[in-house]
Amino acid sequence: MAIVPNAGAGLRAAPRATILQLRAPHLTSAQVEAEATILIGASPVPVLISSRVDLAVACDAAGVHLPERDVATGDARKLIGKRLLGRSVHSLDGAAAAENEGADYVIYGPVWSSASHPGVTPVGIDALAQVARSVRIPVLAVGGVTPDRVAECHLAGAAGFAAIRMFL
Repeated sequence: MAIVPNAGAGLRAAPRATILQLRAPHLTSAQVEAEATILIGASPVPVLISSRVDLAVACDAAGVHLPERDVATGDARKLIGKRLLGRSVHSLDGAAAAENEGADYVIYGPVWSSASHPGVTPVGIDALAQVARSVRIPVLAVGGVTPDRVAECHLAGAAGFAAIRMFL
């Protein structure tokens, strides 16, 4: 997953990742550690590890990204210190809770239908705008984001977006 910040309304450039997230739920801890070590050493941008606070610390990753139903944000913050801490959320309440518990950013969605999460009802661009207006931390759009939708995400107040397929 790549997280791409707002490059400015109206700017139409090829998406460029500014953070990479290693998400490999099918791998063992040892395999994730090996992959993270390689990725962290080779990546020109900071690397976050999904859902594994322990491995983020052990591998000296830039931080951790937590799914909504994972370890509590406050508990993760105690373990990773000043490293970057993000959380996926699917509601305004979830975004507010993540902010209050110490998250640096939230990824919110799915904004549109997504091939990676079939059957999940999209929240829509208006819900993204409401969440972006309601919290002080950056909100990143996720779900069905395409190059043609990037400007719409930024106009809704998103600080950027997270995507998988756009970067494959």
